[in-house]
Amino acid sequence: MRNKLKFIVALLGCAVMASGCTVTEVIHAETTHLDVASLQVSESLLLDIGILNFDAGVPENNNVEKTRIYPEVRKAEARYLPYHIKTTLQGTGFWGAVRVIPTRVVSTDVLVSGVIKQSDGEMVTLLLRADDATGRHWFEKSYSMQTGLSSYADYRDRTQDPYQKVFNDFANDLHAFVLTIPRQDILRIRQVSELKFFADMAPTAFGEHLTTSNEGLVSAQRLPAENDPMVDRLRQIRERDRLVVDTLNEHYANFYYGIALPYEGWRKRTREQSVVYRQSRQSAIQRALIGAAVVVASANYEPSGNSLYDADRIARSVAISRGWNAVVSSLRQYRSAGVHREEIKELSESFVAEAAPMVVQVQGETLRLTGTAEAQYESWRKLLKEIHETETGFTEAIQVGDPARSAQLPPPSG
Repeated sequence: MRNKLKFIVALLGCAVMASGCTVTEVIHAETTHLDVASLQVSESLLLDIGILNFDAGVPENNNVEKTRIYPEVRKAEARYLPYHIKTTLQGTGFWGAVRVIPTRVVSTDVLVSGVIKQSDGEMVTLLLRADDATGRHWFEKSYSMQTGLSSYADYRDRTQDPYQKVFNDFANDLHAFVLTIPRQDILRIRQVSELKFFADMAPTAFGEHLTTSNEGLVSAQRLPAENDPMVDRLRQIRERDRLVVDTLNEHYANFYYGIALPYEGWRKRTREQSVVYRQSRQSAIQRALIGAAVVVASANYEPSGNSLYDADRIARSVAISRGWNAVVSSLRQYRSAGVHREEIKELSESFVAEAAPMVVQVQGETLRLTGTAEAQYESWRKLLKEIHETETGFTEAIQVGDPARSAQLPPPSG
């Protein structure tokens, strides 16, 4: 009787495990309302924002089988996600020009950078940071969300990215922070941003207008005269620089809209595979535990009476057989999960093939937005300096050497 009780308890335990190991799928993802300006903000208080391409967040010794992080996809996301943040911030009405920039050298009032910590269509985590031109660190924060089945539905609002909650949360935090900055400080940020550009173009004339504290904070030691002709020329050059960055942003836009459909398809498919993979993995573990429990319970069970020996023996054999079948089934499910991983890999490679980099012409020079975009922009900045030198009639590279000495006559002989 005691053995029968043990057997029944073991089977009940298996039933409890079976009911507790299920994985539910999120249908509707959480959302965040985006704060939008109800009144027009004074132009003097609008700060320009530059968003750097994100760090793809690929581990140094990345094992794709374990991490399911595909470097080619992450590199494409590192260009795609910043542009979507740009469109989100632009839609709030709280900022001046919002641009995706190829390098930190670009002069801007606020600099946004980020790292992709996780992105598989279902789960996303971005580590985002904001600093201003004075060197003041605004904040660094991790933003996460889980998409739902309806996030990729055909009937959804197509203007909302499946990751939109993350973008809205960051945009709201950025606006909340700038509200804490006094008006005078906002004006100083804009002044420092402009003077940093001037100092880069003409370090001799404007290098001493800025000072840096021991904490790394930059401030304007003095301001140039508004009637200074060099100031007017440098502002015109800065506008040319902005036009080039705007042209680069048209290229980023082409890239963004060009990969939008295949990228959404990739995220939708990988989300489905991630859910199925997690469910099949949980199911495999569940089946293995149940199978092992049934085998152990059945093996330890001994019939209590000779009259029922044959029936008990048959029942025990059936239980053991079912237990082993469950274990074998679990192994098959693990293999099935491996197939899903392979599908994700194939989809990723297909996505990368469709998301090839593009080229853009800037004043007759070809810029390729791959790993060399930063170098191309550096070449443009050198060209800007040459333009400034040509218009001002002198170069900052002129150096004054020691005065020449006349040759000395040999000393008179004895």
